[in-house]
Amino acid sequence: MSDGSSIDSLVATLRTEAARLAPGARLPSSRDLIARHGVGPVTVSRAIAQLAAEGVVVTRPGSGTYVAARPAAGGTAPADTSWQSVALAGRHVEPGTEDAADEDPPGTTPPAGTIALRGGYLHESLQPTRLLGAALARAARRPDAWHRAPAAGLAPLRAQFARQAGGDTAPEDVLVTGGGQGALSMLFRAIAAPGAPVLVESPTYPGALAAARAAGLRPVPAPMDEHGLRPDLLADAFAMTGARLLYCQPTFHNPTGTVLTPERRRQITDVARAAGAFLIEDDFARHLGHGRPVPRPLVVEDRDGTVVHLTSLTKPASPSLRIGAVIARGPVMRRLQAMRRVDDFFIARPLQEAAVELLSTPAWDRHLRGLATALQHRCATLAGALARELPDWAPTRIPQGGLHLWIRLPAGLTDRAVAEAARTHRVAVDPGHRFFPAEPPVGHLRLAFAAAADPAELTEAVHRLTEAVRTLT
Repeated sequence: MSDGSSIDSLVATLRTEAARLAPGARLPSSRDLIARHGVGPVTVSRAIAQLAAEGVVVTRPGSGTYVAARPAAGGTAPADTSWQSVALAGRHVEPGTEDAADEDPPGTTPPAGTIALRGGYLHESLQPTRLLGAALARAARRPDAWHRAPAAGLAPLRAQFARQAGGDTAPEDVLVTGGGQGALSMLFRAIAAPGAPVLVESPTYPGALAAARAAGLRPVPAPMDEHGLRPDLLADAFAMTGARLLYCQPTFHNPTGTVLTPERRRQITDVARAAGAFLIEDDFARHLGHGRPVPRPLVVEDRDGTVVHLTSLTKPASPSLRIGAVIARGPVMRRLQAMRRVDDFFIARPLQEAAVELLSTPAWDRHLRGLATALQHRCATLAGALARELPDWAPTRIPQGGLHLWIRLPAGLTDRAVAEAARTHRVAVDPGHRFFPAEPPVGHLRLAFAAAADPAELTEAVHRLTEAVRTLT
């Protein structure tokens, strides 16, 4: 009997046998089939593969072959992607970005009327939608709007980011990126090898933890106090771990709102330089101050290429304005430019042109001033409502910038329990454990004051939180 006829015969036999068995039943092993039918292992393998392609059976590597679920009358068999768990073994990517934090678990939706006290973006009412629309329309009318953009970014946009940073930053030091999160992923992959440690503030932005782990890095906590990173313990962390990379947010730190003091800003850079390490300065909140002067970026005081600066227009404008910038000097910039050519060639030109238009209009500065006033008012409203109704939930500080309050929960309350109770009372909050690279010392919540529709919603949200907490005590 030829191999082809042997395979056809075995397929017919197994198809008949599978039809008699219930879905999920296990078929004989390959060894049993070889012995029972007098065929070779290749014949068995090809017969099983054909039946799997037909949807008759499901193969589970290391377990066996099973009868597949039968489709309903007139339907088709449901897809079976269980094999992917074996193929993907060894690499885990967790959804830790702020975008993921804005979403509900798969298969769930928030109750109608839920007030958002979570996430890292402005509510639509705070976004400069008219400015964005006008900027995009003007950009689209440019004769070269759809031409290929330079890998490093449009020269006018690089110049805008250089001026924003200040000091002697030159356009040649700037690489335009597709927002902040993609830039973080690129930086972690470019600077550190898989398996290497990366020092991070504790707590820190969960999107950075996710990006670091996706790059195969090991986040190691660096202690903070009310003034930010502690330089003495940071030096110890470098010495103990051998890390060559530090990720930090010196200005309006997410989630605590801390701003590094001037003295510590110099010390942190000096410690990293002494360790022969890079310092990634995530300056996401530069345009999110509440009316007070914002400290200059670390990168403008650094001439040796220790600091790699990251900023973005996404936070003060719109989640869909995926435009950011990395400022770096020396070989690391050449490596980043090379990665750009591997990853995505360039950032879409129309979006870059729109960003140039946006930053070039006086209305952008007016938007930032209005946003500062609105954020300050919302922050005070949320903090005041907490002080009245949940006095034990005092924020660790009233921030002078950013989008959040960082709340230390009273003893006896866990962040997971509070978040679930809040959900049932139609309030969405960010549980604090997601912000720690290791075990959290106590329970925390991050409460956003920019994601709600208006300040009145913030007051109502705290009232609902008060009712939710009563169900836990």
